[in-house]
This record gives sequence, structure tokens and C-alpha cells, in this order.
Amino acid sequence: MSDESFNWREFLGRWQQEWVPRADADEDEEETAAGPGRPGADEAAIAAAEERLGRRLPPSYREFLTVSDGWHVDQTAGVYQLGGAADIDWFRDPYDMSLMYEENLGDHPRSEEVLLAGMWRRALRLETDSDMSNALLDPGDVDEDGEWALYVYKGWGGEMPQRYPSFRAYMEAMYRGFHADRVERPDFVNATTRAQDAHVTEARLLALRGRFEEALPLLEEAFSFGRPGSAVLLNQLRHLLAPHSSQGYGDLVADPRYLPDILPVEAMSPARGEWLSSGDDHWLGMMSARGVAREAAETVLGALRDGTYRYAPPGAWGQAVAEARESARWGAYDGAWRVLREALPCWESPGPSLIAPLGLLADPVLGPLITPERGRELLATPRSGETGPVPEPVPDLDPPGLAWLTEPAANRQPLDGYRCVWVQGVDPARMPALIGEEGAGLSAPTDPRTASWRAPQPHEREGVELWEDRAVVAVGRTAEGWAFAFDGSSHRRLHARFVSPAPAASASGRAVVVWRDATSGAPGDRPAAFHVSVAEHGAELYAFTVRGTEIHGSGAIPGALDPARLFRPEDTEPDRELRLLEALHTELGLSLPRFALTRGRLHTFTTRSWTRAPRDGEGFAYAYISRGRSGVRDQGSGGG
Repeated sequence: MSDESFNWREFLGRWQQEWVPRADADEDEEETAAGPGRPGADEAAIAAAEERLGRRLPPSYREFLTVSDGWHVDQTAGVYQLGGAADIDWFRDPYDMSLMYEENLGDHPRSEEVLLAGMWRRALRLETDSDMSNALLDPGDVDEDGEWALYVYKGWGGEMPQRYPSFRAYMEAMYRGFHADRVERPDFVNATTRAQDAHVTEARLLALRGRFEEALPLLEEAFSFGRPGSAVLLNQLRHLLAPHSSQGYGDLVADPRYLPDILPVEAMSPARGEWLSSGDDHWLGMMSARGVAREAAETVLGALRDGTYRYAPPGAWGQAVAEARESARWGAYDGAWRVLREALPCWESPGPSLIAPLGLLADPVLGPLITPERGRELLATPRSGETGPVPEPVPDLDPPGLAWLTEPAANRQPLDGYRCVWVQGVDPARMPALIGEEGAGLSAPTDPRTASWRAPQPHEREGVELWEDRAVVAVGRTAEGWAFAFDGSSHRRLHARFVSPAPAASASGRAVVVWRDATSGAPGDRPAAFHVSVAEHGAELYAFTVRGTEIHGSGAIPGALDPARLFRPEDTEPDRELRLLEALHTELGLSLPRFALTRGRLHTFTTRSWTRAPRDGEGFAYAYISRGRSGVRDQGSGGG
């Protein structure tokens, strides 16, 4: 970073002119009364220092000394005073920091780690007064302009040193810190504070007009100066750009205008269990300290935990939110986003501190659909009465059909075992009545990926036989209008006692069952089985089961679904599975919403058993393995 265009006299003069002590500073200190600067050093003094040190000083620090021979940095805790040309000297690592850092380098250290380990012995110490802290210029860490990196090490903090690419970069950061430390002083008003406050106002309007990329640097700079309102606005932009991150909103949560958006968002972290070490009382205490009634905070936290919280803003935007939730809760996340996208211009800010519908993030059904891409689209859409260009729509996330079941996704392998019941022309809310266990009802929307393994095992449920296979299924509606009940965590194996739910599900229309059973993946394990059964008005039309080269079928199977054609002996198992899933989509119009099943929230219920009771002479063994527990239960004898 070259200093050729940087005016040290103007920069330090502005700092000196704006100087006021911190509210907690000792007013009697001479440096506090006089301001931070000193008269500049002449060339002879600087040259003498360089001769004593045996090195020419880096450009930005050398130029600084000509304007001010030292500086009162006045950090709250850290470096207080930088010395002048006669004060600086080599650090010489009096505490053997090099040894400690070298011991932790490892076998393949990064270049920056090697630089830091050697910095302690070769660094130039600048501070003359500090709180167990050092300001160290490193002649071994030099950029193309000859600038030495500056490290600030706070010995009481136990943290890695903070690196600045040059002395100038350090001083500019300290100037911003000087402003941030004094932001609460009512008499601290100057040209810099007025300019930064104007940036906050401008950034808010830019954000509402969809020009968030222009607003971001303005808010980041204002935030570095500690200007009021900058953090709240900046955190909203950052939160929507990274929807799964956590951001803080301070006392904004206590303002009745913003509480419906901010309190649920603040409660997301403890609801996810991220406050387990300190417990709910700590978070509730924080909210109380900010002015939120404990009962209100407890209610929102409980609703987020059990999945019953609803983001319900007023007006036309609120109507769109309700319509989108109805679509999303049955799996149509792309359709839900289209509804929200169209209505975004109708969103009205309840006050100047809210620039986006932040409460969406906390809704258990709608929150997951705000991906980083959609967060950017939301921020790029003009709203709250402002106008501007409309962004290009983000592409839909759900692929057509079923082929995605064979594909790996982020952070997971392809689904091993899965099973699904589709019913044509039926409201998905009726699925528990068609195939559910006695008394089954829909749960609150939950994560389909965890619903199954969190459910009680047969041996843990009163009145459930060990041989029963009651699936916990996620419920929704496909783009083609089929209701579905999907179990994507099935670790069961297809066997002779399997009873297809298709006839029971088809009481009022066509029903299809597909089951790909799980494999252990162990060498010599038997191949996966694939089952398809189709029923209508309570009667099975056709069915087939394939395992390896064995095919068992019944009824008039359509040619497009002929297992002999789909399951060719020379093909690999993944090829067979893909061909079957593509044929089911083409022939029967079956699909599943990938986003809802892998990243969203859906209603669930428990089905009736997919296996029949053992007959005379049949036996069974029940094994279970889960986190921290395992076991086997046996009953009967004979084939199972």
C-alpha cells in the first residue's frame, strides 16, 4: 500500500482537531488534555534512529514521524502511546514467544505461520505505554511497496496477534476506533461523524431500492466508525446473504415496531440448541435486560422449538406470506418463493431500522426457502415504497421427476433406502386416514431427515409388536397433484411379509408404492430390492419386486414399466435404479420435491405396519442400532 497519495498531515491534523477524551479517560493526563500528537521529527532525528537500528524505516512510518514524532493512540485496552524516533527499539522477544510459535508450526506450516513465528525476534517495538500490549513492526513481512506489517499483541488476551499490512493501515484502524470509542458522547460531533451518518441514511435508501451492493460498503465503513444504526442495518444485509448465520440486533428487539421480526430471529439460536451450555435462562435474561417481557420471549422460543411459530406480518405482504406457507408446508417451495417474490414490493418497513422482512428467517416452514441465492434476490428487490430495477429471478431449485433420489447432494450421499406412497387427486391432509396408524395425525412441520430416527422404536411403544414396521413419513403434494408420504430414512429390508399400502391408499383413486430397500454396503451383501405396486379403488392392479436377477411380478404390468426391460443383467445397480425412476416419472407422472425433503420442513405421521404378523412356523428377529444404544429382540422360530 503506497503512501504517495496519502496526506499524513491532513489525516493527523483532522484527528488532532477532532480530539476529545473518552468518557472514561483520566482528564488529568497531559496527553489527554493536549491531544494525541507531537511536533514532527526532523530528518536528522529519523536518520539517527535508522543508524542506531541498522535499518531504514518503512515508508508510511517514516512519513508519519515527519508529521508527528509519536502518537497517543488511547485504546480502551491495548496500546496507549506510540513512541517517537528516539523511543523505538528492537523487541528481541523477551518472553520467548518464538519458541512457543515454532513448536506449534506442524509438519506443513503455511507461509504466514512461519512469518509470525519468526516475527518476535526481528520485530521493531513502537509502543511506550500500553496495557500489556505490543505494537510490533516486522521487517521480515514486507510488501511490494516496502511496507512492514504491523502486529498488535495483547498479552492479557491469549489471542493471536492482530496483523495490519502496514503502519498506515494500523493508524487508520486506530482512527476509526477513536471514533467508535466516543460515539456515546453527545459533544462528539464533527465533519467525520456527520459524513458517516449521512452514509447510513444513504445506505438505508439504497438497500430499500434493491441496491444493497452499493449500501454494503457504506454501512461497513460507518460501522467501523461506530455510527448509530449502522450495525443493525449491516447485520440485516449480512443475515439475508448468509441466512443460516447468526446476527445480533441489540436493543432493537425491545421496540414494539420491530419485535415481531427481531425477537423470533434472536430466538433461533437457542431454539436450535446453541445455548445448551448456558441454558434458556441466560438467553431469557438477556432479552429481559433489553426490555422484552419474559413471557413473550418464552412463548416465541417455545413455538420455534416445537415448530408452531408463524411469521404473520400485516397487509398484502402478510396475505402473500400465508399463501406461500400453505404451498411450502406441502412441499412446493419453489411455488412458495414465487408468491413471495411477486409480493416483495408490497412489504412495508414498520420503522427506519428495518430494511427487509427479517422475520421470514424464523418461520419454520418459510425460513428454509431463503437460500443465499434467494436472500440476494430479496435484497435486490425494491420494497417499502421505493423503486428500482427488478432482479433476474433465481432459478427453481426442484428438478422434475425422481432421478434426484440417486444423486449425491451437499453434505450427504445418495439416499440408500427409501419408500413412498403416492395417491392421485387426494388432499395430502387425508393421508393419515388412508394409511396411518390408529389415531395418526399430522405433526407440526419438522425436518424430514430427522423425523424417522427421532421416533420411538417398536420396543419403546406400548401396544406395538416387535415385528411391526411403522414408518414415519413426510407428507406433501407433487407438482403433478399427487399426495405423497415419503420415508427417506428407511433402513428396513424388503422380505416375504411385506404388505403394500397401495390398496388401502387407493380407496378414492390411484395409488403407487415404490420401495428401494437399504443395503449395508458390506462385501457380499445381497443386492438392493426394488418394489413397485399400483392399486386403484382398493384393488391392486399390478406389482413387481426385483432383487438382483430375480423378478417377481403380478397383474398387467405396462410395457414401459416391464422390469425385464428396466433391470437388464448387464447394467449396474445405480443404472437400474435410475432407469426405473425415470420410467415412473414418464409413465405415471410421479415426482418428489427435493428441496422440501432435504432442506425444508414438512408434516409427518406414522403409518400402519408395512409388514404382516408372522404366521405359524414363521419367526422374526428385531435389531436396532441408534446413537448410544443397540439391541436385538427375538421371538418365534423358523424362516423370517
